[in-house]
Amino acid sequence: MNVLELTVQLQLIDEPLLNPQELALIAQEAASGFVASGTAANTVRSYQSALTYWSAWLRLRYGVALGDAPLPPAVVIQFIVDHLSRPLEDGSWTHLLPPAIDAALVEAKVKAKRGALSHNTVSHRLAVLSKWHRLNEWESPVEASAVKTLLRDARKAQVRQGVSVRKKTALVVEPLEAMLATCTDGVRGVRDRALLLLAWSGGGRRRSELVALQMQDVRSLDEDTWLYALGSTKTDTSGERREKPLRGQAARALRDWLGVIPTARGPLFRRLYRGGKVSPMGLSTDQVARIVQRRAKLAGLSGDWAAHSLRSGFVTEAGRQGVPLGEVMAMTEHRSVNTVMGYFQAGALLSSRATSLLPDAPDLS
Repeated sequence: MNVLELTVQLQLIDEPLLNPQELALIAQEAASGFVASGTAANTVRSYQSALTYWSAWLRLRYGVALGDAPLPPAVVIQFIVDHLSRPLEDGSWTHLLPPAIDAALVEAKVKAKRGALSHNTVSHRLAVLSKWHRLNEWESPVEASAVKTLLRDARKAQVRQGVSVRKKTALVVEPLEAMLATCTDGVRGVRDRALLLLAWSGGGRRRSELVALQMQDVRSLDEDTWLYALGSTKTDTSGERREKPLRGQAARALRDWLGVIPTARGPLFRRLYRGGKVSPMGLSTDQVARIVQRRAKLAGLSGDWAAHSLRSGFVTEAGRQGVPLGEVMAMTEHRSVNTVMGYFQAGALLSSRATSLLPDAPDLS
């Protein structure tokens, strides 16, 4: 059945009701391939959420579910124009998702609110769909030239209207030091200082990597040098342990935190009970993000802060200080130069002679 036939069929029947439990099962089954391929658990949850949305949208738009066959490019094009807003001649914005379907998606709790989605969200859902097709050894409709052209043109149209791709604020040295200065609140401050410094100085670790660290993953070389070991990560699913160094105040902060943990095994970074008592339970990824946001607020920092600020900030600061890109990627374990280059160049250009070709004019005030 082609897309036109599906559309006609949908017009002849009542809009199908969404069953959240059924959608979740469909998405769980679709995401099983990611689990089998060794994808990190936190990433699988993100992919499963995207697949749940795809299943819901397909059910409402075409009367079908995400299933055992590849989707045609025409369906992906419809997804893009349904969800990305575009400017009209009168200055207003529009997108093609029918209001009734929009409301049904919100009611089923697969969409937070009515209206268009951000370019980042649409791009992520297209990337998940593409990965799902590749895992099933199907040709990805996202790779079709018509889809790529539409997505690129939509991005250009939004940029011309002043809509920018939102990125989390990079945590370079100055705001990091401001956050660390707030870590004077007893055991909580000891933990948060160690977490911030390991995540940042240790190579811009992802929050999923931080919560996965165990006590046995760290060892001391000397007073000012520790090593911590990574296992399976988003970009390395081999499970082979790779040790990364911690030096200076990062090593001392880790030593101080280890000194207040009552047990020698279990999660490295843990929750706290009232009164600063250390729990045997590890932090969640959401709690890591909240720690960054709380410290930024305590420090009076403006910006859009998140756990990713630690990773982007490490790369940006390395660029500022002229660290070779290869050394940076050895610490971060980025596999794609394109992914890391944006942050690295932003930092490197701050000290580039190309930014100060014109000498300062004399101050006449």
